[in-house]
Amino acid sequence: MEVRLAKSAGFCFGVKRAMDMVYQQIGTGKKIYTYGPIIHNEEVVKDLESRGVTVLEPDQIDSVRGGTVIIRSHGVERAVQEKLLARGFECVDATCPFVKRIHATVAKESAAGRQIIIVGNPEHPEVQGIMGWCESPAIVVKDENDAKNLEVLPKKDCCVVAQTTFNYTKFHKIVEIIREKNYNALIVDTICNATEERQTEAREISQAADAMIVIGGKTSSNTRKLYEICAEHCEHTYYVQTAADLRFELPESVGFVGITAGASTPNNIIEEVQNYVRINF
Repeated sequence: MEVRLAKSAGFCFGVKRAMDMVYQQIGTGKKIYTYGPIIHNEEVVKDLESRGVTVLEPDQIDSVRGGTVIIRSHGVERAVQEKLLARGFECVDATCPFVKRIHATVAKESAAGRQIIIVGNPEHPEVQGIMGWCESPAIVVKDENDAKNLEVLPKKDCCVVAQTTFNYTKFHKIVEIIREKNYNALIVDTICNATEERQTEAREISQAADAMIVIGGKTSSNTRKLYEICAEHCEHTYYVQTAADLRFELPESVGFVGITAGASTPNNIIEEVQNYVRINF
């Protein structure tokens, strides 16, 4: 059986940077918190907890004082950052630089009077963080149907940005719908290169594979997008978090298994899954 691992599988630049910053802080001996899970991978969060890192939830800010809080790679609203500082926390900003770029863009363009339109999942912390840097309320468009129903005040200029992990193909379909409305829209493609690269590679491998295995946390948006892409092209596509989830049988006709992983999946988990597939399937 042929097993092919996507070259782009695993930690992206922003996630690796955030994880490195957490481990640096662990070495200081201070009380360390992350504001929400540092990345969307349950196994990584468990490992950090075993090293003394506590996840600080939004409703806990007022009940805790002091310590170091690491801002997650998804970023947070400006008001949250200001509140943490006011409560006496030392803040270490591990926001992905690509996300920080979106914060700067929406702050600038909304201050100039443009209506900010964010293409992404309104429930995702990255999108919520982006909204918190706008000078006026933003509009979130999650799919083509939202785009078709979009209404912006007459003569109001717009600025369109995207969640960094949004499906690249869907983003451009949504942009075309917005363009057709004849808004004076500034389109800023903020999907990061790593997202586009791994989505393209997942599409290419899944088109040729008999089965696909997608590795990542259940709450990981970018992993979910990879799964959707692979499932579209490969009937036998499986979503797993670790090798322990590989307790199933592949069809006898499967001769080529493709493997990819989300941007928040550590290498050790990818290696375990890859080895399990080679030995047991």
